[in-house]
Amino acid sequence: MHTLPRTRLAALAAAALTASLLAGCGGDDDDKAADPTPAGSSTKKPPKSTPTDAGSEPTGTPSGTADQVTVPVYFVGDTPQGPRLYREFRKVGADDPLDAAAALVTGGDALDPDYRTLYPGGAFAGITHDDGGFSVELADDGWSTPAEGMSKSDAKLAVQQLVYTIQGVEQSRDPVTFYLGGDPVTIFGIDSSGGIENAPQLDVAAFVNLTTPEEGASVSGSFKASGVASSFEATVPWQIRRGDSVVKKGFATAEGWLDKLYPFETEVDVSDLDPGEYTFVAMTDDPSGGEGGGPNEDSKTIIVR
Repeated sequence: MHTLPRTRLAALAAAALTASLLAGCGGDDDDKAADPTPAGSSTKKPPKSTPTDAGSEPTGTPSGTADQVTVPVYFVGDTPQGPRLYREFRKVGADDPLDAAAALVTGGDALDPDYRTLYPGGAFAGITHDDGGFSVELADDGWSTPAEGMSKSDAKLAVQQLVYTIQGVEQSRDPVTFYLGGDPVTIFGIDSSGGIENAPQLDVAAFVNLTTPEEGASVSGSFKASGVASSFEATVPWQIRRGDSVVKKGFATAEGWLDKLYPFETEVDVSDLDPGEYTFVAMTDDPSGGEGGGPNEDSKTIIVR
């Protein structure tokens, strides 16, 4: 039996993944993710202190307190496939986590300098959640049409930024409808009257996303690197860089690959590194040598003590 070489298999897998991603982004309707974690909630019900993000189970998530909860917030970063969503876990006030998380999205208040928001200046008037889904009230009609220079694909991704964030806060895959004065309206030119669903992960998310270490984390001895990825044969290579030099490398093994993002976790030994600032990078495996578009990466600055 003739067996395709590993590099060719990787190229075919990467090409299929990219084709799936492009097909999902090209349509006007977003498909509902196959792995929601529905959970009923009221308008002001705080999320679980250890969120599961309703579609990709994170690891190493900080615990909440009486006054604060930890929620997923989605920002935008660059990948070989174009702009995609990256997630940060952030602590917000427990009294109104939906509005607090949305404010981080619209303000582009990311900890990682590689992340940004696609929202122009401004904020939502308020967000509620009940059995009918999420209701997002616009402050005015300024966001009903695309902002100047915003492409259709950017408009869709901006909406998914908010959809993924507020669904993650409430641990519910309920649809999202935007309102102005009590009437359903378009958001950046996208009709929301029937409720906007979350797009499939691999259509909108980066293929690797670090949860820990967080940006600017101080580490010593060893630390846990964790996150989610969809990488060839579930292999998630990592590197520690100082400037342009790679001073250490290894890999983690995710719980799966190809159809969605899967959790990964590994212990990284830094006991032999000199104190100072480094960059920790997780990436997707790309044995095709770039034929599938090249690896996705997510990097965090770490301080070795």
